[in-house]
Amino acid sequence: MIVSQREKRDGVPVAAAWECLTNLVADDVFAARLLLTNVSDAPIEPGWTMYFNACRRVLNVSAGFDLAHVNGDLFSLRRTNASAWQPGEVLDVRYEAQFWAISETDAPLGFYLVDAGGHTVDLGDADVKPFARPEQLRRNAHDVLPTADAAWRWHENAGLRLLPAEEVGRITPTPISACFADARCKLTCASEIVAGAALAAEAALLGTLLADLPDGEGARMLLEIGTAAAEGPEAYQLDIGTDTILVRGASAHGVFNGIQTLAQLLDADGTVPCGRVVDAPRFGYRGMMLDVARHFASVATVQRLLDCMARYKLNRLHLHLTDDEGWRLAIDALPELTGIGSKRGVAPDAGAVLPASFGSGPDVASSAGTGFYDADDFIAILRYAHARHIEVIPEFNMPGHARAAVLAMRARHDRLRAQGDVEGAERHLLSDPDDASVYESVQLWRDNVICIALPSVDRFIDTVVAHVAALYREAGVPLSTIHTGGDEVPRGAWEGSPRCRALMRERGWTHVGQLHADFVGRCRAILARHGIAFAGWEETALAYDEAPPQPHGGFLVHAWNNAWGSGKEDVAYRLANAGYDVVLANAANLYFDLAYAKDPQEPGYYWAGFVETRHAFGFCPLDMIVSAANDPMGQGVPPARLAALVRLTPAGRRRIVGLQGQLWGENARTRDRIEYLAAPRLVALAERAWAPDPGWCAIEDTAARTAAMDDAWNEFANRLGQRELPRLDRAPLAYGYRLPPPGAVAQGRTVHANVALPGLALHYTLDGSEPDAASPRYAGPVQAGPDAAVFKTATFDTRGRKSATVVIALDSHG
Repeated sequence: MIVSQREKRDGVPVAAAWECLTNLVADDVFAARLLLTNVSDAPIEPGWTMYFNACRRVLNVSAGFDLAHVNGDLFSLRRTNASAWQPGEVLDVRYEAQFWAISETDAPLGFYLVDAGGHTVDLGDADVKPFARPEQLRRNAHDVLPTADAAWRWHENAGLRLLPAEEVGRITPTPISACFADARCKLTCASEIVAGAALAAEAALLGTLLADLPDGEGARMLLEIGTAAAEGPEAYQLDIGTDTILVRGASAHGVFNGIQTLAQLLDADGTVPCGRVVDAPRFGYRGMMLDVARHFASVATVQRLLDCMARYKLNRLHLHLTDDEGWRLAIDALPELTGIGSKRGVAPDAGAVLPASFGSGPDVASSAGTGFYDADDFIAILRYAHARHIEVIPEFNMPGHARAAVLAMRARHDRLRAQGDVEGAERHLLSDPDDASVYESVQLWRDNVICIALPSVDRFIDTVVAHVAALYREAGVPLSTIHTGGDEVPRGAWEGSPRCRALMRERGWTHVGQLHADFVGRCRAILARHGIAFAGWEETALAYDEAPPQPHGGFLVHAWNNAWGSGKEDVAYRLANAGYDVVLANAANLYFDLAYAKDPQEPGYYWAGFVETRHAFGFCPLDMIVSAANDPMGQGVPPARLAALVRLTPAGRRRIVGLQGQLWGENARTRDRIEYLAAPRLVALAERAWAPDPGWCAIEDTAARTAAMDDAWNEFANRLGQRELPRLDRAPLAYGYRLPPPGAVAQGRTVHANVALPGLALHYTLDGSEPDAASPRYAGPVQAGPDAAVFKTATFDTRGRKSATVVIALDSHG
């Protein structure tokens, strides 16, 4: 049986503490220490095994212990001697691991103990000791990126200034044009809404917007589809007079966009400025990807993301439904996909479930790695998105990142075969039972790739696609595109499979890349038979050997792997120039699961660098070389390398169809974490995907271009701090965006502080207590009295939520 940490936290028998000792053991090797204390009143008998998840491969361990890699990010720890673990006894486990550990995200987590009798106890996460010493904060000798401490943030924020309200844009994302007069138009809950049947949903949305306004006579609202002053299917114009407001869109979607703009202009008193807005998006595809496979996200959490997206006119939700660690959509014909593939932990009845990953723990029922959408759930998401003019693009990742599906179909095979149904057992099998291929994925899985030589794979894909298409039909929502993943297939896959080798001999193929390309073609053909367009990550187009093949119609490529210094910065442009339609999903600017800054307490990975809100805002989609950044270690990219990168041709520019932010789920166990990672970066993404080209790329002088970008960022940072984040504070959405910690420095006993998004409030204390919204508000340098030892400050939103607290020690001799 499993004793859940949530149910019996006080009775957990082992306390774990973890510390990075140094990252400078050798190139890409760090040393760490794990202290395990028996905090119970009884000895733990020999024969126990402790399990935990870690994103770094362990290389060796101190004498007296065996530390083994199980699979994926799951590791096991055993004591090698036969003595009991006595109450109060501390086990000091030293080990070395690959790469480095500079943040709490790098620490092992999700500990659980299996005792000699087979009982499993959830121990929770370890207490992570602070990262304070240089050897804990630097990854290696090449790491020159400063730690984002209070002084660093003070320096980074120094160029920002609080702008008067009249200098801050009223509409986000920025429209093509907006002109307002001094006159005001008053709206009330009784304002008449005139709209035809084709705009009934938009009229209902507008009615909801007006419902909380005071009663009385208000302006008349006209909604209509017609020719707008801007071009494109999402274009709209908003004409606001003193007694009439006209929202005209090129389509119902255009009218919806106009209503979102009107909502931003509506003040608390129910008035809006008279004037005119003309608008249309720069890019037709403006998306967010949400990974619900690594950790499950409820329908309500997805709907909250959709509401936030709709406010900023994003129009694609790319839903990453499957991966090694989970399959999240029920397929009626293949119940094992969710019966096994949606559950993580240690099954109490020894049944088949996926192992704990990313700290999800052993308790299957309460695991953040357990959950799926049934038909009603998925239809609810589709309809909710459709009502907000957001298209849901489902992703079923294959042939790599497919362990959940592979294991589920293997269990199905074994069940049916045991029942004597050999044909049924083989019908949807995804693995070659005789496969001796040796490989390991980036996430350390050794068995996560589909055997693409099997005809049963095609049947599996067709079964899934047919079911998904039926769900869209039942929802009354068009299905235009399915994303089939295709990323990060590890080298070595298929090479030891007799079935793959036989098919290659039959076809005269000499390289597994040909096998892979054939699989891509088969996927595309299956989707085409269902009338569905094909999308995939860049590897799908690069055909394994990274030589772009000839493009195919109806093929949408999401290009992602562009970390500066990687040599792959221009992959998106090479594919667009070759004729592919490309969505820019660039990791260095648009991966919102990456940490905001090099701060040990900031959650998220950082393999492509740290992605601040400004990195999304400052992205130049059609000339990203202009906004080139340092590599993830803080080193500048050599000018010669930048000069060698491919630029877009005129035809290639037309093939960049849009931008997409990615929110991978490894570090998003909760709704709060999803929202923290998503926003305010999502708002910056919307600005860059919708707003007109700001013209930075056309400024040849580097200093002038930098100044223009700095000025633009200052205005947008004020827009977030003064307007948009307060909007996100309001019910019913009240989105849980990240509040940036303040920058602060002490000069003697005078403390200076600043904030990354001007308009947000800073509150502070000098008596050692934790600041809250009732503490003094920072308005200028603070002179500390003789008794104050520390200055504590935090950033606050309009609801009283706070950022991480910044603590500045005061000079006692100042």
